[in-house]
Parts: sequence; structure tokens; C-alpha cells
Amino acid sequence: MRAAFVEQTGPPENIKVGDLPKPSPGNGQVLIRVKAVAINPIDLYVRAGIVAMPIPVPYIIGSDVAGVVEEVGPGATKFKVGDRVWGSNQGLLGRQGVAAEYAAIDEALLYPTPDKIDDAGAAALALTGITAHLGLFQNARLAAGETVYVAGGSGGVGSLVVQMVKAAGGKVATTAGSPERVQLCRDLGADLALNYKTDDVPAKLKEWAPDGIDIWFETQREPNLELSIPMLRKRGRMIVMAGRAAKPVLPLGSFYPRDCQLLGFAMFNASPAEQARAADDINRWVSEGKLKAVVGKVFPLDEAAEAEKFLEANTVHGAGTLQGKVVISVS
Repeated sequence: MRAAFVEQTGPPENIKVGDLPKPSPGNGQVLIRVKAVAINPIDLYVRAGIVAMPIPVPYIIGSDVAGVVEEVGPGATKFKVGDRVWGSNQGLLGRQGVAAEYAAIDEALLYPTPDKIDDAGAAALALTGITAHLGLFQNARLAAGETVYVAGGSGGVGSLVVQMVKAAGGKVATTAGSPERVQLCRDLGADLALNYKTDDVPAKLKEWAPDGIDIWFETQREPNLELSIPMLRKRGRMIVMAGRAAKPVLPLGSFYPRDCQLLGFAMFNASPAEQARAADDINRWVSEGKLKAVVGKVFPLDEAAEAEKFLEANTVHGAGTLQGKVVISVS
């Protein structure tokens, strides 16, 4: 089978596209014919060796996948041949990645693909969707009527936070870096969408939520807690899920006297059952037309290295040329 893989960690130039043996499904696994793969910052870090995880050699890149079940392994009962499925958490914690024509995946980490979404969209919703859901509901315990702020409402996680808050009956404010992206945020349902390059964001947020914000969903790699913590409401919650090298100043005097909480998490630490609960809501909202993927750029499998370079330029180096998710089309 054709696959995009590395034989040792390092820069994206290490990615090769060539033939590898077709896998067979093990106990509790299904073999899927891969249609689309979405890539994320964590994929870059694992491939580069920045995040030390056990990886097979050769290591196929990619953690988010959508495709069709081609074979059901022993003990697997959740799906049948021909079912469309999507999932995440591949290429992590010793698992093989998915940027290949076929992938053998534990059925507990796969979910049925709704009829209303194509494979590129399903892959694009995977890691970012589960991340947004875990942050909002499992960690921050979002309730109807609460206010949420998330930066980057046109991006991977941000666009899904915006939509999920609205689906759950909350109010959401966000920012983006161009008029077109601000409009996309409004189209996704944002109650307040600001241009961080031209608007006075703190002043606008205080005007929008004069009593403070219930949940601040931080997506930035270098968060400014001296700005954000004072903007929380009493018993407000801040979610952090990025910024491995960041060492922000925490204004304690504005934090603990108001019973605020700082909640950090990594999606791949969640159990299969916890992720499945997120996937159930994602599928329901997709079917109801309340949730859609924002696919920014699609690359063919042969250009997998270019796909990772493009994502790295935008997420690590701030190129500003990506709106939504980077997807690799496999077939």
C-alpha cells in the first residue's frame, strides 16, 4: 500500500511516500480503506521528535482519519464491512499513523460517519472536535446561557468551540485576523466576532460581558494570563490545551479570591469512553446541521511533506495563510 512515513524523527523533509505492507486487523480492530487524513500540531511534534512518544519504525504520519471498513478483525462487533467511519488518536502513544491507503484501528476509537458530511470533513472534525468537546463539557462544564471566549474562531479548535457553544445554548465571542475570517466566525454562529488586528479586544469583551466571562477557552501557544484572568467572572474557568514551552505570568491576586479555575488537558489522555461521548454529540450535531467542518487546504498523499510544512508554517511560525484544517486526500 502507498503510505507517507518517516524512518527517523526530524524535519518534514524526512517524510517519504512509498510502499509499505498492508496491515491486518488484530483483535478488536477493523481494517479501513482510508479516504482522508487531517493533520494537527501534535502530528508535527511527534514527527519532529519534540514530543517523545514511542513510535513504530517506519512511522506513518497522521492521527485523524475517515474511511470505509474493509475487513473486521476477531472480536470486533461495532462495525460491518462497508460502514463509513471516522476517528482520531492514531499515530500517538505507540499506535501507527493513518496517512496510508489502509489502516488497522481499534474499533473503540472509531465512530460512524454521518450521511451529511464527506470524508474530508469527518477527518477534519476528529481531534479538534473531540478536543473542543472535552474542554467545554468534561473540563469546563459549560451550561446553557453561559458566556465563552475563544481566540481563533476560524481555526481548527476555535471554529468547533464556537459551534458547540451555540449548539449547547451558550453565548460565544471570538477573534480572527481578517475581515473574511471575522465574517466566517459570524457565519458559524459567534455572538461577537472581533478582528484582533484592528479592534480593542479587551474593551469590546468587557462591553459584551460586563460581569465577566464564564469560560475562557485558550487556544494560543503563548497565552497572556495577565490579560485573560481578570476578565473571568467569579467562579470562571480557563481552559488551556496548547503552549508546551510557554511560561506565562499568573496573576494570583485576580485568580484565587474569585474562586477561578485553571484547567489543562490533552485530548489523547481521555479514555475511549470519554472520547466516544464527545463523538456521539459531534455526530448528532452534524446530523442536525448544527456543526460543520472548516477545511482550509487539501493535499494529495504524494504531497504529505508539503502538507506538514504548510501546517507548521501556520501553527508554529504564524504565516496566517490557513483558515480551518489541513487535510490529506488519500483516495
